Amino acid sequence: MIDITKQFLINKYHINGKVLELQEAALKDVSEQFKKYNSIREYNQLKVLNALQEERISDAHFTNSTGYGYGDIGRDSLDKVYARIFNCESALVRPHFVNGTHAIGAALFGNLRPGDTMISVCGTPYDTLHNIIGLNKDKGNNGSLMDYGVKYKKIDLTEEGKVNLSEVENQLKSDNSIKLVHIQRSTGYGWRNSLVISELEEIIKRVKSVKEDVICFVDNCYGEFIDVKEPTDVGADLAAGSLIKNIGGGIAPTGGYIVGKEEYVTQASYRLTIPGIGGECGSTFGVMRQLFQGLFLAPHVAMEALKGAVFCARIMELAGFEVLPKYTDERSDIIQAIKFNNKENLINFCKGIQAGSPIDSFLECEPWDMPGYEDQVIMAAGAFIQGSSIELSADAPIREPYIAYLQGGLTFDHAKIGILIALSRIIK
Repeated sequence: MIDITKQFLINKYHINGKVLELQEAALKDVSEQFKKYNSIREYNQLKVLNALQEERISDAHFTNSTGYGYGDIGRDSLDKVYARIFNCESALVRPHFVNGTHAIGAALFGNLRPGDTMISVCGTPYDTLHNIIGLNKDKGNNGSLMDYGVKYKKIDLTEEGKVNLSEVENQLKSDNSIKLVHIQRSTGYGWRNSLVISELEEIIKRVKSVKEDVICFVDNCYGEFIDVKEPTDVGADLAAGSLIKNIGGGIAPTGGYIVGKEEYVTQASYRLTIPGIGGECGSTFGVMRQLFQGLFLAPHVAMEALKGAVFCARIMELAGFEVLPKYTDERSDIIQAIKFNNKENLINFCKGIQAGSPIDSFLECEPWDMPGYEDQVIMAAGAFIQGSSIELSADAPIREPYIAYLQGGLTFDHAKIGILIALSRIIK
């Protein structure tokens, strides 16, 4: 690090000498990993560029439709661009999805019917899906899948954190009502590595070998552009995610997407709007330029965030904390988990990330009863776009063993600075 930068960190952010030493060691250790990720970034940039060119995107596609939004060429062409990138039949990309959970919910509600069974093969899904499925019995009749007669099963991961493929096969053979297999690519609030593309491919092949017509659905949040392939490249029938995570490039102001086989995307579209209208309506309020531009920037931004996660893994490990994944592990999302085994350190780390944010850095985040979560949650997210987790953020449920989940960083430099500030809060 050049002296002027080091002095700025010391004088303005009170980064101590121990943390600066750890930084130098971590940067040296991760240099080879960064080279590998640069090649993935370049390929995905080419893939996005080619998709935009093949669909002949022009300034005319940056539409500002109102009312019903019939014939919005920007909206309809963005769907085609996504379908090319994901190598699939159809896509539904809309600012009307309020978050990734909304997109996932539309995909599930659109394709499951009373009497069908959804089976989660990665254990219990991410907390915000519990209300969608109907796992929170104390919430009463809230219109969940279970309320509509959709059954739910789960298969816990093995002790090694892998999908139990033999049990998946057993369940498919013994239960003819299974209509959809839910695969969560990222970790959620779990302590496991994310599922890499080769693992997704193996799961999908095993499912299809037993029952071809079962829908393989992948929750793709945090995973876009981390590999040269996406779930739909390896057989996923349906995938969904958020535009304020990787694929929005830090530019998309809101929204989500669903991609996959046309019949399943169409059914999902009927739950975004209503049957008979689907994706043919929906004005876009002048955000199409941001959605296109965010997509174009996404391969670079996602990789900047990934580099931040790799650096975080190494420096926190050097500081004596247990991390997952390790900095050398193959990755499939931008999330870095750090186990503190201590409530105070967990909270101070998240407060440090907030202090290193460009927006609302002067505020202190505190644990609170966040809608959709079972435990109190602390969230550090000083972002230009509210809740954007492609921007540097860290969050954690306040429960043992007190694991923080860091993600994002529009630039690696910012991710690194935020991590140094956070680490300084717990290493005096």
